[in-house]
Amino acid sequence: MNNSRRDTSRTMRSMPRRGGMGHGRGPAEKPANFKGTWKKLIKYCRKYVFAMVIALICAAIGTVFTLIGPDMLSDLTDTITQGIKPNSEKLEDITKAIGDNFGTNFAAVYKKTIENISDPVKFVSGGELVRSSSRLSQADKDSYEQTLAAFGTAGTAEEKMKLIASLPAPVMDILYGNMTVNDVTLTADDQKSILDAAETMAALTNDGKSAGASTPSFTPNVLNVLYTDAEVDGKLITGEEQIKLLELMKKLDTTDMNKAMQQMKSMPDSVKELIGQRIDMKKITRISVFLLAIYLLSYLLSASQGFIMASVTQNVSKKMRSDISHKINRLPMSYYSKTTTGDILSRTTNDVDMIGQSLNQSIGTLLTSVVLLFGSLFMMFKTNLWLTLTAIGASIIGFVFMFVVMGKSQKYFTRQQKHLGEINGHIEEIFSGQTVVKAYNGEENARTEFDRMNSDLKDSSFKAQCLSGMMMPMMGFIGNLGYVAVCIVGGMLALDGQIGFGTIVAFMIYVRYFTQPLSQIAQAMQSLQSAAAAGERVFEFLEAKEMEDESAKTAALKDVKGEVEFSHVKFGYDADKPVIKDFSVKVKPGQKIAIVGPTGAGKTTLVNLLMRFYEIQSGEIKIDGTSTQSVTREDVHSQFCMVLQDTWLYEGTVRENLVYCTENVPDEKLKSACKAVGLYHFIKTLPNGFDTCLNDNVSLSQGQKQQLTIARAMIADKPMLILDEATSSVDTRTELKIQQAMDELMKDRTSFVIAHRLSTIKNADLILVLKDGDVVESGNHNELMARNGAYAELYNSQFDRATA
Repeated sequence: MNNSRRDTSRTMRSMPRRGGMGHGRGPAEKPANFKGTWKKLIKYCRKYVFAMVIALICAAIGTVFTLIGPDMLSDLTDTITQGIKPNSEKLEDITKAIGDNFGTNFAAVYKKTIENISDPVKFVSGGELVRSSSRLSQADKDSYEQTLAAFGTAGTAEEKMKLIASLPAPVMDILYGNMTVNDVTLTADDQKSILDAAETMAALTNDGKSAGASTPSFTPNVLNVLYTDAEVDGKLITGEEQIKLLELMKKLDTTDMNKAMQQMKSMPDSVKELIGQRIDMKKITRISVFLLAIYLLSYLLSASQGFIMASVTQNVSKKMRSDISHKINRLPMSYYSKTTTGDILSRTTNDVDMIGQSLNQSIGTLLTSVVLLFGSLFMMFKTNLWLTLTAIGASIIGFVFMFVVMGKSQKYFTRQQKHLGEINGHIEEIFSGQTVVKAYNGEENARTEFDRMNSDLKDSSFKAQCLSGMMMPMMGFIGNLGYVAVCIVGGMLALDGQIGFGTIVAFMIYVRYFTQPLSQIAQAMQSLQSAAAAGERVFEFLEAKEMEDESAKTAALKDVKGEVEFSHVKFGYDADKPVIKDFSVKVKPGQKIAIVGPTGAGKTTLVNLLMRFYEIQSGEIKIDGTSTQSVTREDVHSQFCMVLQDTWLYEGTVRENLVYCTENVPDEKLKSACKAVGLYHFIKTLPNGFDTCLNDNVSLSQGQKQQLTIARAMIADKPMLILDEATSSVDTRTELKIQQAMDELMKDRTSFVIAHRLSTIKNADLILVLKDGDVVESGNHNELMARNGAYAELYNSQFDRATA
């Protein structure tokens, strides 16, 4: 076949549509050979394999960078958390320093106090002072006398010390007086409190309790002696500040966090500076810059992967469409007689697009999802085992429900696509046959059938979309379930001190990274299956048996005169059902050959064999003594122009349709041809004349379309002419005018005319009467009528119908 100037995918106006556009194939369609088809696809894309590998590597590395992010965010969160909360470790250091200072001072003042009050001379010789003192009550004096009596019988120094310490404070004040320690004067009351405190702390220690668990009561003077200035990390904490801190710690309410934080604000300034909020901005800046860098790299790698895959898929799709287009011209006509136009168009458009989308999205998505799934699992196990097991357990529960829903929705998607294909086919049939439907009052039946299909489609679509719509909420539920489980278990572990707050934050992200890829993998696998199904259809077409390669043929038809010879030609569309059994005829140059006969006799088949649209099974066809088998098909086609019963116009201007594949046609020739067929006046009425575009806005009758195709044949001006019921759609007056023009055109040209209206071929040089694939009669009109045979019977039957 000659290649047209325009792509075969252009709209073919007025061409019979045999089937729909392939809408019936849905996403749930599965390939018969998934692995084999994908091997073919990969082999077909071998030119771009390196680029695809680079793209996939970019996607994988970008995903790895994404996985690093939460771990760094955990570190960042912990750094900020540690910075905004009080420094408990430093508070422990301060408490220890104060405790050490207190212990040293207490030991020193206690020792001095003991030395002061353990002098028996003062105790005994001061009796007269006690007895004569007017400040003491009689009870105090009696207490002294009793203690003095017991003192003589006390065995050990410790017993004597306890007796002295038990004296009333006024008595001790008279006996022992004041004592100066660290420039602080301690009265007898002060000394008494030291002794009482020592006894209290000794009792607490003997009971197995910590001495710091309860603070003994001291007088202000004693506190000033015990709490002297202390230095922590170069920061001086005065005794007054130490006393204030201890009082605050006694009142601290740890059951109410807000109240406790408010109380902490009243700490001494020196303590605040040591334990207050200190965020490590250098560390935060370092982590933040690193995070920005890896996220930027992840974006660049993902964008590179998208760019590379988009380029590859578009190039592959372009190549595939081109291969299909070229394949169309290499397939025998027998293929098209068994395959619908809609099916071929579907392979060129829908199937190629499906393959391109899967290559572009599904492969990259599948890889990144797998990396994300196992990478997030690895990072979760690396971070914390218990939280990982918690997240997996919670997610598994959700995914059980999700896969149940997916299994239910699959069959409804299949039904949806099936019903969609049915309703599209029904609409196409009804619209294309609208005249017949109206003529036979078939509107009600068509509407009833449409309503049934529409209801089926609505029902299946509702169920499919309803179940499909549950997927996103289900994914949200799975993610939220994982979040809740991680928060509960993470909170328990955080309270136990096993993890920090940053670990919980990281796991919140890892849960999403873990749940998201599973649904993406399922969708990607479904898309890969659909692509494999589409690939099977495309490769089935590309691998279909082609016509014989004729590139080695060097013979050519030159200066053709028009002599044609059929010699014992045999042909059948099916090998066991011959259409042409044993056909032989010799046609001289310039003769007008009419081929007549009943429907199915083989008239059009004969012309198809002459044009080499089909290959003969035996015999030979010659043009000017050269076998058509010895030259290329294109060379044979170039010797003929055809006017068929089925007109064919494409979306273009009138001029482009007239000069189809004929170059350098002058306007005068266009006008002459159009005038000859009676079309010129109509063309002049069009908005732009010959440059008017033939589309849905320009309505041509069937007769006008046929006139245009006849004019096209006249303009082509080939050595031989084939007319297949060329005037069947025009009125009698136009037919006579066209017939005159065609007679002029057929002068000195070999013409083959297939006609049912025998009145149009009365002037034929040779009439071949076919019946059941054989020539039963041959001769001119007068000869055949004289024989009163098959031709006469056909002619008279038409004449009788015309006059009835």
